[in-house]
Parts: sequence; structure tokens; C-alpha cells
Amino acid sequence: MTCTETQVFIDAFIDGELDLARSIELERHLESCPSCSALFQSQKAAHSALGDPALRHTASAALRKSVHGALAAAESEEARRTRSKSAWFRWQWPAAAAGVLAGVVALIFVLRLPPAADPLERELVDSHIRSLMPNHLMDVISTDQHTVKPWFAGKIDFSPPVKDLAADGFPLIGGRVDYIDQHSAATMVYKRNQHVINVFVWPVAGREDIAPRTRADQGYNLIEVVHEGMEYWAVSDLNPAELRQLTDLLTK
Repeated sequence: MTCTETQVFIDAFIDGELDLARSIELERHLESCPSCSALFQSQKAAHSALGDPALRHTASAALRKSVHGALAAAESEEARRTRSKSAWFRWQWPAAAAGVLAGVVALIFVLRLPPAADPLERELVDSHIRSLMPNHLMDVISTDQHTVKPWFAGKIDFSPPVKDLAADGFPLIGGRVDYIDQHSAATMVYKRNQHVINVFVWPVAGREDIAPRTRADQGYNLIEVVHEGMEYWAVSDLNPAELRQLTDLLTK
């Protein structure tokens, strides 16, 4: 996260309104940027000061009476205008009804739209985000596929396809076991330069192969592939083209 992005999101972060992914990125930036860290402390102090009960002012009886009088006068004027317009509305009700009907149709269309993110995709992204927290990324740390693959034995009821793709620019760095969509999943962890890539794999017996399909959620890219009875989901902040390159290598 850049300094500009941090300054945009810092108020939402203080108010607890920022999503988990951006919160983690912002915290990391604050740890490494003294300037943004000083701004954060200043903004946080300002928020605390504004919440001080001593800043609240209780209106006097005279002020409350004046405000209530002004509101009552405004309501009377609005009532007069409403009466004068009622005759016009009696003649215009067919057009108004048509407008209401159009609004209802639009609302039905909106309600029938699919949700912003599939629950499985959101679960995968959340698991990816959790893995980026300290000591959550890997249960077995190794760049050797012959170490990572046997490690899964006895921990899950299938043998995941583990490949070392360092020669292609995607070094294997370890693995772990996740629980995704109510079943166990083997997770292989790869890197591409500074990008961490989680590849979740589980068996899907009887499912036909499907070509890679790209999604995006919370600023992360996801690619789904079904190949030879295995479902793969690659999740990372890596760009879709390079992420697709990894899934092609895993399934060729």
C-alpha cells in the first residue's frame, strides 16, 4: 500500500470500517513508514479528542423553543403546498403509477442479480489473507516437492499433485492443510518475485475438466481449474496473466 492510499484509508481504519485485507496492508505500511505512522497517531488522537463528552453542548430552553417553532412553521407551509398539488396529482396518477411500476421492475431486477462474490471464493480469499499473517503461511517449509508431497500423507485422504516450478519462476516454498467448503484441502505455497501464491487443491471425482476461469475479490485474483479429478484454486495479488501461467504449469 502506498502513502497516498494509506492517507485515504486511515480514517476508515481508525473507525474499524476497513476490510481485513486492506487493514493488514495498511498496518504493514505503518510499520515501515515513519511519516504515515506519525499521521496515523495524529489522526487517532484527533478521533479520541472529538469523542470527549466535554465537547458536547446542551441547547438552552430558548434555543430549543426557537428550533421547534421554525420546524412547525415549515411543516405548515409544506402542508399548504401539498393541498394545492393534490388536484394535479389526481389527473397525473396514471403516469405516476407507470413510474412506480418501472421502479418495482428495476428493483426486482437488482434483487435477482448474483451476489458480489461466491461464498467459496470469499472463503478462499479469507484463507489466503489469514495465511499472510505471521506464522500462518506454512505447516511444512521446503522448496523440495519430495519433502512437501509426503508431508501431506496421513493428514488428508488424497495425494495432492505437488510440483517444484522454480525453473519456471514459481518456486515452491511449502505447504499446509486447510479446511475449505466443508472438506480438507491441500495448499501448496508458491512465490513469484515478492508475491505469495496459495494453490488450494482437493479431489472432485466424476467432474469433467474445466478450463481456467479467472475471478477477483477484495483486490485478489483467483483462478479455478478442474483437471484429472482435481480442483485447483490459485489465489494471489499477482496479476491474472502470471497467475494463469502457474495454473497452466500445474495442470499440464
